[in-house]
Amino acid sequence: MRKFTSNLSRTGKGEEDESYGSDDLNELEVNGNWTPQEKALHEARLKAKAKRRLRKSSSRDSNRESISDSVSGELSTDPHSPKSKNAVNDRKSRTGKGRGLPKKGGAGGKGVWGAAGMVYEVEEPDAKDPNYDESSQVNTIYATVVPELDERELEKTINPIVQEYFEHGDTKEVEMLLRELNLGHHKYEFSSLAVSLSLEGKASHRELTSRLLSDLSGKVLSEKDMSRAFDKMLKELPDLILDTPEAPQMLGQFIARAIADHALPMSFLDCYKGKVDCDHARAALDRASVLLSMKTKIMRLDNVWGVGGGQRPVKHLIKEMNLLLKEYLVSGELSEAEHCLRDLEVPHFHHELVYEAVVMALESTGDTALQMMVKLLKAFWQTGLITLDQMNRGFQRVYDELAEISLDVPHAHSIMETFVDLCYQDSVITKQLRDSCPTRGRKRFVSEGDGGLVKS
Repeated sequence: MRKFTSNLSRTGKGEEDESYGSDDLNELEVNGNWTPQEKALHEARLKAKAKRRLRKSSSRDSNRESISDSVSGELSTDPHSPKSKNAVNDRKSRTGKGRGLPKKGGAGGKGVWGAAGMVYEVEEPDAKDPNYDESSQVNTIYATVVPELDERELEKTINPIVQEYFEHGDTKEVEMLLRELNLGHHKYEFSSLAVSLSLEGKASHRELTSRLLSDLSGKVLSEKDMSRAFDKMLKELPDLILDTPEAPQMLGQFIARAIADHALPMSFLDCYKGKVDCDHARAALDRASVLLSMKTKIMRLDNVWGVGGGQRPVKHLIKEMNLLLKEYLVSGELSEAEHCLRDLEVPHFHHELVYEAVVMALESTGDTALQMMVKLLKAFWQTGLITLDQMNRGFQRVYDELAEISLDVPHAHSIMETFVDLCYQDSVITKQLRDSCPTRGRKRFVSEGDGGLVKS
């Protein structure tokens, strides 16, 4: 027991003395002074000493690491050794380089403004940057890009515009709609589509189309666009005849009207002389040439479609009604006058006929004109061609202007009273309308024996 204690004390002393090594252990084993327990205890102490050496050694001294590994022998393969695994939270450089200072002198990293005294230059914004804000840039130009319509979309877009125009007849609205579209190289096709639709419609539609082409010329459509459109129509005449047999004559009238309205150049017909092989195209060009030759001066061919209605100017309608009344006073045919009035297709404007008839009766001499006008108004009243509202409006207009009419016709008031009484007797006007007729009070001039007093 004493011997074991002395050995332990010797072993403890050897732990403090780092020169004590494995050679002494082998010598003791040979002499038989170590028991198995003492041998195991010594080995454990040697392993602990080797671990302390590894912790104290610098990671940058690779030579010393290799020496410690060779001394410890099988210790380098210990799975519990710090060198056998990578420490996750170890902030030391694993490459053995660097002094442990912050990167870029503290000027790098996320959320860092940069090193002290650093001045940043102005950087140009990059449009490809995900954070690029176009609205925050200076001198930003905004432009609306409208894609050009192709042939299929063009027809689907133009047809509703033209059909609506046939209803309202406002050329300015069509111009505004066309400016919003990007017709591109197919701009000329608008004219050809509009003419094609009008050929299948009524005469009033063709009149509206001619006016539309005239108003759009020089604004949205040029003479070159018009020429290309009508050239395309001439080539498509064999197909148009299948639906509209009168297409050649109508197209010729369109060409003549466009030339007269200065929508087509005067040289349009000259370009086709002796160069047309199609009989239908030749017929259309001949029709246009004949219509233009009928005018001594190139004027608007307003009557080329033979339509009336509200599409005609008011002055033209007044002129037509005056001509109708004059022809009636000469011929006395009520049926012809009624037929002419119906052809004008202006039922909302028949009060103008009543007004012109009354004024013409006041300006005429004799009772014959009065009787004939009363007869005419009675016939129109009985057939319903002139309504009660139109009749009242016509007479009321004469009442309002009777003072001015009396300047040219001094006896206008007395003639008006007679005419109103005749109309009331034939039930042409109502009693209320007759009573509202203005009258002028009669006064006698001062005579020599009246003492200077005016007698009523």
